[in-house]
Amino acid sequence: MLIGIPKEVKNLEFRVGASPEMVKALVAAGHQVIVQTHAGDKIGFTDESYQQVGAIIVSTAEDVYDSEMIIKVKEPQESEYHYLKEGQVLFCYLHLAPDPKLTHALLEKKVVGIAYETVTDSRGALPLLIPMSEIAGRFAVQAGALSLQIASGGKGLLMGGIPGVPPANVVILGGGASGTQAARVAVGLGADVTLLDINLQRLKELDEMFGTTVKTVYSTSLAIEENVPRADLLIGAVLIPGKRAPCLVSRKLVQKMIFGLCYRLVI
Repeated sequence: MLIGIPKEVKNLEFRVGASPEMVKALVAAGHQVIVQTHAGDKIGFTDESYQQVGAIIVSTAEDVYDSEMIIKVKEPQESEYHYLKEGQVLFCYLHLAPDPKLTHALLEKKVVGIAYETVTDSRGALPLLIPMSEIAGRFAVQAGALSLQIASGGKGLLMGGIPGVPPANVVILGGGASGTQAARVAVGLGADVTLLDINLQRLKELDEMFGTTVKTVYSTSLAIEENVPRADLLIGAVLIPGKRAPCLVSRKLVQKMIFGLCYRLVI
């Protein structure tokens, strides 16, 4: 099979669809791999590193999209729609639920889309989504801690507080991969952490994992209304595989937060 790996064009996306090690495995399996020049530069993968394992380097995205299969990271942007071809296999994160325009484009082009975020293993887990969710959860707290500083426009809070000054209140909606990692980092920074989820078994697991360092709450509309206003940092980490995440926090409720911060993770 002819496999193409384009350079990502989405703003601030520096990753690449396949590492040289992965390309080496594909070539060894008998596939021909085309990589767009400079596709991996931002993360330390040079054109030479791809050439050394058998890839062909091409200068344009158009050349890459002549392939039977496209492996990339993010969903095609509007500027890339015209490259897509009937019967072509597209392997990447797609997140189609909130993006009808992309959905219609793929249908019109008759592309075979395989979304990373919906690939499941034999246990029903999401092996291609979980690593990204874990990164998002950890980074949300890191970004939130920075944003709480006055220099960043925040209220001037230290996540862990100091003797005589209480820590920041971090409220997390969702106890999956992202929410769990967000809680882990927030606890590590010394924050007062509350996590809400609708799965009682998951809440029990989190209670065993974190002990008294995280307050676990069964999520209801009333529980959300009680916990969100007191949050200095609110993190939305709810996932429904293959579907758009539900809107759990209204604008009116966000306005009740006392100069707090709200992060919604797109996972």
